[in-house]
Amino acid sequence: MNPLDMSKFEKKVIIRNIRHDDIDKIIQLSKICFPKMEPWKREHLESHLQVFPEGQFCVELEGEIIGSCASLIINFDEYDDQHTWDEITDEGYITNHDSEGYNLYGIEVAVHPEYRRMKIGRRLYEARKDLARRMNLKSIIIGGRIPNYNKYAKEMSPREYVEEVMHHNLFDPVLTFQVMNGFTLKRVNKDYLDDDNASMKYATLMEWNNVEYQPTTKRHFKTSFPVRICAIQYMMKKIDSFEEFAQQCEYYADVGASYHSDFVVFPEIFTTQLLSFIEEKRPAQAIRRLTEFTEVYINLFTELAIKYNVNIIGGSHFVEEDGKIFNIAYLFRRDGTIEKQYKIHITPNERKFWGIHGGDKVEVFDTDCGKIAIQICYDIQFPELSRIATEKGANIIFSPFCTDERQGYLRVRYCAQARAIENQVYTMITGTVGNLTHVENMDIQYAQSGIFTPSDFPFPRDGIVGECNPNIEAVVVGDVDLELLRRNRKSGTVTQWKDRRKDLFELKYDC
Repeated sequence: MNPLDMSKFEKKVIIRNIRHDDIDKIIQLSKICFPKMEPWKREHLESHLQVFPEGQFCVELEGEIIGSCASLIINFDEYDDQHTWDEITDEGYITNHDSEGYNLYGIEVAVHPEYRRMKIGRRLYEARKDLARRMNLKSIIIGGRIPNYNKYAKEMSPREYVEEVMHHNLFDPVLTFQVMNGFTLKRVNKDYLDDDNASMKYATLMEWNNVEYQPTTKRHFKTSFPVRICAIQYMMKKIDSFEEFAQQCEYYADVGASYHSDFVVFPEIFTTQLLSFIEEKRPAQAIRRLTEFTEVYINLFTELAIKYNVNIIGGSHFVEEDGKIFNIAYLFRRDGTIEKQYKIHITPNERKFWGIHGGDKVEVFDTDCGKIAIQICYDIQFPELSRIATEKGANIIFSPFCTDERQGYLRVRYCAQARAIENQVYTMITGTVGNLTHVENMDIQYAQSGIFTPSDFPFPRDGIVGECNPNIEAVVVGDVDLELLRRNRKSGTVTQWKDRRKDLFELKYDC
């Protein structure tokens, strides 16, 4: 008799981190598990994976996802004990995740109803505990639903119900499970989750303490997190070679580095200066000739970022891809890595003279100074883009621009200042000045570069860190404080970011 093939009987349960290709399955799972509550939105889960992928787990059985959980890291001492789910999760986007925090906060556990006797929830809780141990976190905190409370609401208060469950006189599918998994009760919160009618909107604040936690001197309260920005107000003048252009760019990279800047930022399409030595009068064809410099431009700024140990936003440059011309801003990190942001909104002038095509994605980039976004000129005039970038975690929005007269410049400036206020972020604009008398459609420039803040007492009086004088070749150097920004979002005179009425409106982002 042949040995029995055991493999055909195997059903492997896999606990792993959630991936992007799991998102649709997780959304469907949340609809099945919580049919009377709002399910996850795609943008929520995408934000989870971008902000804290290590804290998002799922259980897979034979290719099907049958359980999932989400979490973030916080310093719980910075939050009110009587918080809501929206407050602790930043409306479900977890952009308040703090990698320097002490506590893992669990925000959801979902187990498919057909698999609830297989200890799937316990496996997910163990994955969280293992993560807390690996990351040396002090505890895990959860706001637990009490879904059976609605059956007893007329007979007892939430506190009395919780006590009965804790004494094993009543059964609650969530609270009983959490107690059995080593969580202790801290308090009962009201109005925790708006659509949790089964729990009558109450929740238990529970904590599991990591007995292996080791206090470390590397953890400390940040009094400040300064980031220094150097904006280059670049003079457009005739040059005779790429080498001359490279010499000017290196000069400014050196200037920025000499001030110990974290970012050196050049203006939009300042590489059109190269057209001053290209013999081509037709604007559309001249731009295609300009794209031939893409590789040497990228090599130049990569070398400068590494040589001067500074993150460089290389303005923007026209690039040809699949026969189309795009206006692209590159981030050259000081570690030698490169990212890019396509200009999304194309001005009538760019379309008419140069045939430029728009990109379709709002990027947010990780840097050694936190998350940043780049919105090229016209893009800063569309408030939705800055809102999306802020939802993805951006603290600074850089806007290289190129305008030919004062009205165009003021559109960029006023919108950048508005974006700083409405999103409680820092914004920065830097533009080109001077004249290119030999280049069609780039003959005159108008700019006054500046660094802007929200409008509140901790920031400069007019919300301006610094600005250049208009229409001269110059730099402006200024510090912005990310810790001050974080505190202002939580407890400023006004808190626009927290106070958005998502019950009345929402921003849908398809990419």
